[in-house]
Amino acid sequence: MKQALISVHDKRDLVPFCLALIDKGYTLVSTGGTYRHLDHAGVNIKKVSDLTGFKEIMDGRIKTLHPAVHGGILGKRDHSSHVDDANREGISWIDLVVVNLYPFEETARDPEASEEDVIEQIDIGGPAMIRSGAKNHRWVTVVTDPGDYDTVINDMDAQGMTSLELRRDLARKAFALTASYDSVITSYFSGDRPSDPLLALDLLSEPLRYGENPHQKAFFHRQKGQYGYAVASATKLHGKDLSYNNITDAQAALDMLKEFEEPTAVAVKHMNPCGIGSAPTILKAFEKAYLADPVSIFGGIVAVNGNVDLALASTLSALFLEVILAPSYDDDALMILTRKKNVRLIRFIDTKTPGTKTYRSIPGGLLVQDEDQDLVGTITIPTVTKPSEKDMNELLFAYKAVKGVKSNAIVITKDFQTIGIGAGQMSRVGAARIALDQAKDEARDAYMASDAFIPMPDTVELAARHGIKAIIQPGGSVKDDVVVGLCDKKGIAMVMTNMRHFKH
Repeated sequence: MKQALISVHDKRDLVPFCLALIDKGYTLVSTGGTYRHLDHAGVNIKKVSDLTGFKEIMDGRIKTLHPAVHGGILGKRDHSSHVDDANREGISWIDLVVVNLYPFEETARDPEASEEDVIEQIDIGGPAMIRSGAKNHRWVTVVTDPGDYDTVINDMDAQGMTSLELRRDLARKAFALTASYDSVITSYFSGDRPSDPLLALDLLSEPLRYGENPHQKAFFHRQKGQYGYAVASATKLHGKDLSYNNITDAQAALDMLKEFEEPTAVAVKHMNPCGIGSAPTILKAFEKAYLADPVSIFGGIVAVNGNVDLALASTLSALFLEVILAPSYDDDALMILTRKKNVRLIRFIDTKTPGTKTYRSIPGGLLVQDEDQDLVGTITIPTVTKPSEKDMNELLFAYKAVKGVKSNAIVITKDFQTIGIGAGQMSRVGAARIALDQAKDEARDAYMASDAFIPMPDTVELAARHGIKAIIQPGGSVKDDVVVGLCDKKGIAMVMTNMRHFKH
């Protein structure tokens, strides 16, 4: 008689699956909570202790780690020595293993869970049975996902038993589960509660037409869950499918946009802003972002943190844009914007998701870090000239803007509008030259922000020649005193944030 071992935390659809197995001639064996669940439902089932002759001990920590269990799963049915060992020890074969694991990840996510609570959810017997069944998939079917119950029964209906092809596919899935499970445990012991588990990607991926360039294949893997200000959780309302570059630029725009509480628009080209503006209304904010660089915005991406109404839609529709992102659109706004068949209209979730992580792949590895969610540390003002309240508001706007620019970065702003952006330069003074050249005469009485410390006085000297009123930067250079001294000499206020924002 065929035998199935059932031990699951997730009991969805378990009863009808077990009844179907009994109809197909299986004897069922189960453990603790699973046995009680099935017995209460009237399913004919034996306890695992009936199989092992050994009762559960140590609060259930020891119940399936026994030769009668693992010998029954791992034995090779066509090896005479294995068969002889099984007969001598009274071991009966286990043909089907149905196991899923203790909820370690969910417990570790719970801020109220103690370390003891979390550690108790490290499953030992479950992964051992899963790996044993997957290793011996030539004879054993291992089922770790309730979503596969129907597939298993249908395969048995068609062939009388599961096919080797299905058993191999289920084994692959089983090893993926234990690998992911162990990675989350590893992350926890590295000091990270797994709110954003490394391997929690949906199994299905979305193929893209191509990658950064037409000769590169590409896919878009979406992580499980709903995330604010995230392309992966956004909804496309209209237009062509997003390309690889659309996705990276759109996410860059959302990363910049979420820094701002006031009505703000961000225009992005090649993952850098070409214009950022804040104003009392979204329409005025967009006008500022557009006027910051009306040339570079052509073919770019625009993101706003407020509703797109008819007036804004009319303005946007007059431009060639690849993607527009907003948390909501009025119906009449959509009627205008959808007249352009190629523009992608995206609705994103405008709630910010705390504690998220960023990932970057390298050949043979993956870099993971906490998202850069804070703006400033402890603010100090070391210069004789102090900024007014208005100046501080402008400087903080500039610092939010520069945070989203590739390093080395300098941003010049005035009246809550970027007027000069120097991005991705090898030297900070080089970035300052680009930003100030773009600002031209508007740089007088404007504000400068630097994403990392100003290492030499040359950047301040350049700023003074263009009439910059105040500078905000992290500080921390060995030449801070020299830089501050030059600011005092030039009458420039300097604010230090004690928080760097490199963006590589």
